[in-house]
Amino acid sequence: MRFRLLPILVALSTVALFLPGCAGTRSATTTQTEQEPPVQSSLSDNPIVAPPSDNGLSSSSPTPSSEDLSSGKSEIRLTSATEQLTSAPPESPVPDLPMPVPNDALGVSTWTLASLEALALENNPAIRQASASAHKAVGFRDQVGTRPNPTIGYNGTQLADRGTDQHVAFVEQDIVMGGKLSRNRAVLNQEVQSQLWEVEAQRYRVLTDVRQRYYEALAAQRRLALATEFQKIAAKGVEIAKARVDAKEGSVPEVLQAEIQLNQVEVQRRQAEAAFRGAWNQLMAVAGLSGTVPGVLEGTLPSTVELVDMQSVTGLALNSSPELQAARARVARARANVERQEVQAIPNLSFQLAGGVDNSTNSGMINAQVGLPVPIFNRNEGNIAAAHAELSRACQELRRIELSIESRMARGAQDYESAAAAVEQYRQMILPKAEETLKLSEEAYAAGEFGFLQVLVARRTFFESNLEYVIAQSNLAQAEAYLQGLALSGGLSDTRDTDFDAGLRDQSLSGQ
Repeated sequence: MRFRLLPILVALSTVALFLPGCAGTRSATTTQTEQEPPVQSSLSDNPIVAPPSDNGLSSSSPTPSSEDLSSGKSEIRLTSATEQLTSAPPESPVPDLPMPVPNDALGVSTWTLASLEALALENNPAIRQASASAHKAVGFRDQVGTRPNPTIGYNGTQLADRGTDQHVAFVEQDIVMGGKLSRNRAVLNQEVQSQLWEVEAQRYRVLTDVRQRYYEALAAQRRLALATEFQKIAAKGVEIAKARVDAKEGSVPEVLQAEIQLNQVEVQRRQAEAAFRGAWNQLMAVAGLSGTVPGVLEGTLPSTVELVDMQSVTGLALNSSPELQAARARVARARANVERQEVQAIPNLSFQLAGGVDNSTNSGMINAQVGLPVPIFNRNEGNIAAAHAELSRACQELRRIELSIESRMARGAQDYESAAAAVEQYRQMILPKAEETLKLSEEAYAAGEFGFLQVLVARRTFFESNLEYVIAQSNLAQAEAYLQGLALSGGLSDTRDTDFDAGLRDQSLSGQ
């Protein structure tokens, strides 16, 4: 009996190995509905950096670029999201508290904007966090399309009654109907695209923050240099005032006024030092290098204003923003989920094939069984309604983000125009007049036509005008960086995690 049963078991095992290939679903097929992006592009040209195709994903979004806001401020080139995705480690140890990092340890004596951007893209934890979320979405996408495993078993009856016992080996396979598994993949494909766009959005945020903090620190560095230079002039003015008193040509109030001006310059110098340290620390935090010892920044602040068509820039942001592209992918995901829930009520087939031997008749047995649930009470109406509601919500979220981008770009345009007006006014009108006033005052003082206090007033006006000009330049550069970054900022903000898991597969296999 055992020898007769052995060939049957071998045959059924062979059937079990081939049966999953006939499961009746096409879940291994990946729906190709997304866009195929360029391999590499530069953010300083304001392109739309599409997430590259991953496991059959591609995309078809346009790739417009702006020349208005790209004036060579940045040399960094963005690598693709997939490169960032694949380079993110699955697990990183918790670091110790950062210690100050000397510039020599980084091989850097001076810092450029391009080098800081490169360091930020490499070390920023929020980018790696977004990349890990994309990894997770890819894993869920691969899981939700897998078919159910077959079941192999043995059944024996009347074993206590020798001579009438029956032995059966069986293989059982659930066949998922309605293309549920392939539709699961279609839903998660869109979620993967959304997460890849989130990676790109975070890169934009990081670069915007780096540029703004860089120009803020560069302006503070320039203010510090001006204050140091003017401090020497003010100190010399105190010496001259004291010499005039000794020569019976000046008065004590002149000395006091000169000393007050020197003290005011010292305050300005200390404030510039504090502003530089603060901007530097923020810059290093965004770059993921907190604790780095302050160094020297290379670069210049903008002194000329370029005309920018704000309407076209806003239109570019609406077409190219990765934040908006992620929202569009979520709309496509919600629409795919509606289609997925609509086929859930199609019942799955349960197929069983068994073979064995009946010792009472000394003959073999082959049994086949097919079953499926009848969708009488549960037709998945609730999940279908919820999927439609989620689609409506995703569409409204897309509209909300569009309006938010318009609002932020309008505010950025306002800041840009305000700073541009200040830079132009200081460069063309205020600074030349302040310099000319100081020159004429010193000449008049040397000729005995002006008093020393009038010279001090002219010096203070010249110094404060230069400081205000630097502040206006900084505001202009930061506003330009904000527009260049498509109104995306917050390089250390929490990133959006995927809100999907492998639950769609469980729903597919439930048959209900």
